[in-house]
Amino acid sequence: MNTTKQQPTTAVTAKLSPAYFRAWRWHFYSGLFVVPFLLILAITGTVMVYYTGFQDRLGHNIQVTGQGPTLPVSAQTNAVLQQYPKATVAEYVNPKASDLSAWVIVANEGATLAVAVNPYTAQVIETVDKENTVYAWAAKIHRKLLLGDFGDRLVEIASGLAVVQLVTGFYLFWPRNGSRWSEILAPDVSTKGRKLWKTLHTSVGFYISLILIFFLGHAWTGIWGAKIVQPWGSFPAEKYDAPKSHLNHASLNTAGLREVPWGLEQTPLPASGGSSGKAGIASGTAVNLDSVLALAKSLGFDGQFHLTPPQDDAGVYSISADTMSGDLKVPTHDRTVHIDRYTGNILADIGYADYSLMAKAMAVGIALHQGDIGVWNALLNIVLTTSIAFLCVSGIVLWWKRRPSGAVRLGAPAKPMEAKLWKGGVLVMALTGLAFPLAGIAMAVAVLVDTVLTALVPGLRAKFN
Repeated sequence: MNTTKQQPTTAVTAKLSPAYFRAWRWHFYSGLFVVPFLLILAITGTVMVYYTGFQDRLGHNIQVTGQGPTLPVSAQTNAVLQQYPKATVAEYVNPKASDLSAWVIVANEGATLAVAVNPYTAQVIETVDKENTVYAWAAKIHRKLLLGDFGDRLVEIASGLAVVQLVTGFYLFWPRNGSRWSEILAPDVSTKGRKLWKTLHTSVGFYISLILIFFLGHAWTGIWGAKIVQPWGSFPAEKYDAPKSHLNHASLNTAGLREVPWGLEQTPLPASGGSSGKAGIASGTAVNLDSVLALAKSLGFDGQFHLTPPQDDAGVYSISADTMSGDLKVPTHDRTVHIDRYTGNILADIGYADYSLMAKAMAVGIALHQGDIGVWNALLNIVLTTSIAFLCVSGIVLWWKRRPSGAVRLGAPAKPMEAKLWKGGVLVMALTGLAFPLAGIAMAVAVLVDTVLTALVPGLRAKFN
């Protein structure tokens, strides 16, 4: 294979170490896999942040006019059930503000409907299919590419290889051979063509790299996250003195949204039917959504929070407010309370302070990732997702402008002849493989294939002075 056109000039090559070209090869090959996925994640992430930061996950914010005290939850849910007589109530979402609607979530003939209700009149305003909102579809693509567990695994590999992209990018553009930091911190917009694309690619990549590594490092992945990190990072159910349900907190999620805090998803729910817990709803008062709402307000819940009725005979009423659901803008205020459906006792009262260190980090990290902490957070995330999209596009343009002419070839940087172990590269691969096991496997396979191909095709190697 003729690689002359894709290599630097002899004078420049003489100044660059073999490690530089190894890093360039890794940057190139990992980019082949990563770029399509990062583009998808950037686009869907922007859509999701728009709704978390400026609207509502269920759609646009629905305004109402306050007309005295709000009606009981039972009146609001009954109005919904009159319109959907075959439905069952899955959740009640208290209004975020006095001029916004409440939401009643119902399971209706195989669909999960979110029904906006005027809390002052119990008028049904609007109904959306909770699993088919714009936000829900963006989330499905963002998390699993609409490919189920296989899509989740692809995203996990892409996340790991994106870390390789960032680290090798740092190495490639670190000032050397007379170059200066100022050239990285401020792009030279006076240049044209490939040089302009390169200086913009370098500067944008530098500024977003640390934030992007933080976002990519979340333990959300299906293998490393769900099967290794999350089990030991979850809240231990042994901390509350109540029977344990066969259901976990993740069962409180309804279709279309992932609303339960990361540190609680795998924790079993408490079960009703015993004598456990502390006083909650007064003895002699019926335990229902109305009395649970009154208890919630007496406990300090205000604005948007969720009320979930029992899912079976041993189920509990649950009250929750957290940033994962978009209820709060301060993740340290997360709180989940479970009520015995028979006695009205409080079986568990779990706050941010009760989370493990990992769960605390994830609560804050997820809120930042989703743009939940305020308008500034949402705007910052939109800048980030736009920058990621630019890096992907500019990377493609840079490759296109330096690609070999003639036969169709990838135009990858040649592998150096020297066989010395690149310790820095091995360290990056090892750490990334630990954080993202599937990416580690992918890198090991890539090394094997690369070794075999360069042994069979000598022209893929370059010799340095």
